[in-house]
Amino acid sequence: MSNIALIPARSGSKRVPNKNIRILENDPLIAHTIKPAIESRLFSKVIVITDSEDYAKISRSYGAEIPALRPIETATENAPDILWVKWIHDLLIKKNVIAEKYAILRPTSPFRSLETFKRAFSLFDKNSKIDTLRAIQKVSEHPGKMWVEKCENIVPLLPFCNEKDFWHNSQTNTLPQIYIQNASLEIFKASNIYKYNSITGQNIIGFKTKGIEGFDINTESDFNEAKKIIKSF
Repeated sequence: MSNIALIPARSGSKRVPNKNIRILENDPLIAHTIKPAIESRLFSKVIVITDSEDYAKISRSYGAEIPALRPIETATENAPDILWVKWIHDLLIKKNVIAEKYAILRPTSPFRSLETFKRAFSLFDKNSKIDTLRAIQKVSEHPGKMWVEKCENIVPLLPFCNEKDFWHNSQTNTLPQIYIQNASLEIFKASNIYKYNSITGQNIIGFKTKGIEGFDINTESDFNEAKKIIKSF
């Protein structure tokens, strides 16, 4: 049984076309995930999950494996992760490859380091009852201060209270810290897939990313910011 890295890289990105193979500091974006995953030596396999033969060829050149191209129905814009995770899990079992844990490493987060992987696995392995580890970071704007329109009025997004008043009437520094997940990594037990029909399971631990570890590229401005970050380092 082993740890296997899964790098999902479908070819249909709309906001930044072909962003997964777009060049960032001399290498395609996806290489910035493949290389540290291989160098970490934490994974018995580093597999790219793609629907594109071009993506597959580039990924192989950096050392990743592509057992097969993912089915079209798992690569649509609205397809949930569990579809392609089940597909690759079943495919690996047919090839007598049994995973204990999977790590999803999305290529849009190019600033993970070897230390990132080691911290994450160390945290996950400390508690055998944990089903999933998910990367998180503090929100920049507290949802307790957010509102939604309802008819002609606005109502609190989260109608919660603390000991003294509603969240939306309280000082932000008195509210509980809120985290948002980022795309840098997820680690989960392979048994979650059919036990819960989910990658998440029930017992989830948060992995607090540091600095640029959780940086995620979704837009042209994000890509430009990534270029600036690399130059600054």
